Amino acid sequence: MSKIVIALGGNALGNTPEEQLQLVKNTAKSIVDLAKQGHQIMIGHGNGPQVGMINLAMEFAANNGANTPSMPFPECGAMSQGYIGYHLQQAIGDELKKAGIDKQVVSIVTQVVVDEHDKAFTNLSKPIGAFYSKEDAEKIQKEKGYTFVEDAGRGYRRVVASPIPQKIVEAKVIEQLAANGTLVITVGGGGIPVVETAGGLKGVPAVIDKDRSSAKLATDIKADKLVILTAVEKVFVNFNKPDQKALDTLTLQEAQKYIEEGQFAKGSMLPKVEACMEFIKNAPAGAEAIITSLEKAKDALDGATGTIIKK
Repeated sequence: MSKIVIALGGNALGNTPEEQLQLVKNTAKSIVDLAKQGHQIMIGHGNGPQVGMINLAMEFAANNGANTPSMPFPECGAMSQGYIGYHLQQAIGDELKKAGIDKQVVSIVTQVVVDEHDKAFTNLSKPIGAFYSKEDAEKIQKEKGYTFVEDAGRGYRRVVASPIPQKIVEAKVIEQLAANGTLVITVGGGGIPVVETAGGLKGVPAVIDKDRSSAKLATDIKADKLVILTAVEKVFVNFNKPDQKALDTLTLQEAQKYIEEGQFAKGSMLPKVEACMEFIKNAPAGAEAIITSLEKAKDALDGATGTIIKK
């Protein structure tokens, strides 16, 4: 039995609540396949589109006569953890029942400590919300003062700070629940970013990369495996080019070389590879980091596919 932290990619969720309810049913099947093997499972997930939609809706309501209060960005992140967690809990719970597995699944509203002096707060880089054309992005930027960037050829998205996670506040209870056989949904959207102050924890407007937070959780609880699930079965170099090549394994040295060559897209594969590297650098002997697709998760854990990152 292994202690596994799984980071779900955006393809496992949806851009609307209705779409998400359907997609997580497939996600749940893959998760339950792993639960059948008796693993301790902790599940992280992103929230880029969701937190962006919530923030936009709350701002629109507050500024257009609905008389609702302006909602701070950390609270929008907490809302996204709640509704995404609810969908995952429901789908995984239903799948567990179908499989005759007597396990519980629960979501933890998770806070993640960041450094208030992190340079990310002056170098906004984390995409959130919907994709826009260049013209629409420029219009919103003028109206709202938001910062937009082109995201992997798919359009323009708003960006906010993406600080490095320093500590998972609820790590102990997450580990205790997993040890008792509970499937735990945690670090949703990378966790609610908070800073430590003399008066206690304080939320800050940012989105922590969910792969980095999942890697930090895996490190802190000494997980056996970090599994990052995305849209592709393996990591590629020269991706989408005639000479593209799938990688079965990737050493820390090789990964750094490819990063320096610009092989991995900033808004896509780069944070996944970097998160795996961080975990492996601090992982116990025998631990593995795997990048693969949701559909191939079980096969990858069996060593049949995926890209394994190792020292």
